[in-house]
Amino acid sequence: MSWNPSLEPQCPDAGALDDIETLIIPRARDLGEFEVRRALPAPKRQMVGPFIFFDQMGPAEFLTGQGIDVRPHPHIGLGTVTYLYDGAFQHRDSLGTNQMIHPGAVNWMVAGNGVTHSERTSEETRRGNSRLLGIQTWVALPEVDEDRGASFEHHGKNSLPFLEAEGKSLRLIMGRGWGETAPVSTFTDMFYADIVLSAGAKVPLPDDHEDRGLYVTQGSVEIAGETFDAGRMMVFRPGDAITVTGGAQGARLMALGGETLAGPRHIWWNFVASSRERIDAAKAAWAEGDWTHGRFRLPPGDDAEFIPLP
Repeated sequence: MSWNPSLEPQCPDAGALDDIETLIIPRARDLGEFEVRRALPAPKRQMVGPFIFFDQMGPAEFLTGQGIDVRPHPHIGLGTVTYLYDGAFQHRDSLGTNQMIHPGAVNWMVAGNGVTHSERTSEETRRGNSRLLGIQTWVALPEVDEDRGASFEHHGKNSLPFLEAEGKSLRLIMGRGWGETAPVSTFTDMFYADIVLSAGAKVPLPDDHEDRGLYVTQGSVEIAGETFDAGRMMVFRPGDAITVTGGAQGARLMALGGETLAGPRHIWWNFVASSRERIDAAKAAWAEGDWTHGRFRLPPGDDAEFIPLP
């Protein structure tokens, strides 16, 4: 989820291949109710383009009455991108947003100088058995936008560009690529797409973005004569022509990348910033707990509890 349970993110293993700049093998983290596989940040790769955090949530199954309950928690210096394959959950934030998200739609919350949000399985969903599978990423903001006001966008499944032909489909979630541009606001040049390939189907990655990678969620893919199973992230050299082929059982993958930022970012808990001073200031503001006059507010309708500063 968008809550980071560790202060300094636990980095997955990584190794280099001749045809791929970096191969990342995510490490699974059990959050109690479900499993998360974290691909970014990694030892040899803090970011792919502006993407600084990449989690696969689930797959998880919940019995009646069960679900996820991520209490209100803060963010700065980033935008959270939530995209589901299966299931649903409820997003509330300190802007007053109360938004359900379903498969194929996108929630885009820009923290800027500070925002608080919660993520829970709704009461309606808890009335029966439910499932959850999705991807959540953090996009680091350029330094000029780190102190901007928080904002939230929701874009439904049918509003996102969708391409389908020759055994493949592609939904462009953010940015530009494959001749399309998604309606979601962005702060740097980037792309983020959900791609489904049948066995043997091929799709090229955009060659006009500075940084490019992909994460295999289901099935397997073939790239440059190598086969990569689900649960792998590959990062490619700038400018190389890359074509991805669906494996024997087909594949589902997330393609991501874009313009790199001017410098690395500091990460502590749920905070991302270009300086440690910005993070220290956010830590102090959250610890103060002044929800009326302070830097952070709690989400209306979900303000009875919160995750304390570690």
